[in-house]
Amino acid sequence: MPGSGVVLGVDVGGTGIKARLTDAVGTVLAEQRVPTPRDDPDAERLAATVARLVVAALRTTGGGAGPADQSLDAVGVVVPGVVDESTGRSVLSVNLGWQDVPVRDRLRDALAAQGIDVPVAFGHDVRAGALAETRSPALAVGSVAFVPVGTGLASALVVDGALVSGGGWAGEVGQVRIAHGPHAGLRVEEIASASAVARRSGTDSAHAAMLRVRDGDPTAGAVWAECVDVLADTLAWITAVAGCHTVVVGGGLAESGALLFDPLRVAVAERLVGLRVPAVVPARHGDAAGAIGAGLLAQDLLATLATVGEHA
Repeated sequence: MPGSGVVLGVDVGGTGIKARLTDAVGTVLAEQRVPTPRDDPDAERLAATVARLVVAALRTTGGGAGPADQSLDAVGVVVPGVVDESTGRSVLSVNLGWQDVPVRDRLRDALAAQGIDVPVAFGHDVRAGALAETRSPALAVGSVAFVPVGTGLASALVVDGALVSGGGWAGEVGQVRIAHGPHAGLRVEEIASASAVARRSGTDSAHAAMLRVRDGDPTAGAVWAECVDVLADTLAWITAVAGCHTVVVGGGLAESGALLFDPLRVAVAERLVGLRVPAVVPARHGDAAGAIGAGLLAQDLLATLATVGEHA
């Protein structure tokens, strides 16, 4: 669906903030990435950082003179954890150290301090990523799950093009406790996430762990297999409950390609004997899905405001 103006989509992650400035047809005008401020439960520094990202993106496209050289119609920002989109609050974001933080209001204030007065859309990073991944005719009908395997593990369900929020609580699959087996008592994301693979294999990153797996390292290989096993359990349950015809896997681990997807597809199929087995496919947008989705939220907000204005 065509957009309504120039927007900045901002994805706030546990380790970094990604921002993309796009025009009404989705053309990328500028991109910015900075580290996420840490240990700031009031989100003041983060809001100020995002406001500076807005200014930097506008200057990039405007020749370096300042915000006035590039128009901006709206900003969309998405964060991890449990969020309340209707009030613009982060209910709980463990990775950011937040609890009941009015993110949207903080950001509006920080933008106003920079002389920028535009509407602000607010949402959940994984649901926004799902929005980006499923805005195509092929995925517009039926149930589709988006599961990014990154610092943590979460999911988002899109049914006939509409996101399922569950009051902000839907999709927190990484927080479920494993009940049986060698990992009993641990949360799912403590085994099935990119950060868990890196930590448990004794490497600096999931990519480094993947290289060790390819080289035949037995420790890394065992950790990888356990990740696939727990992740397959999770995807199978999501599919069985929601009837997904497609599961889109994103995040850092998805960049491993066949090393992840070949055994994962087999494992998911083994768990769904007699049921429809979903297509398990890699995300199209990689780690940019959240920022793209944030931009779509901003475009949707502009469209809603325009509709309200027409009927006022």
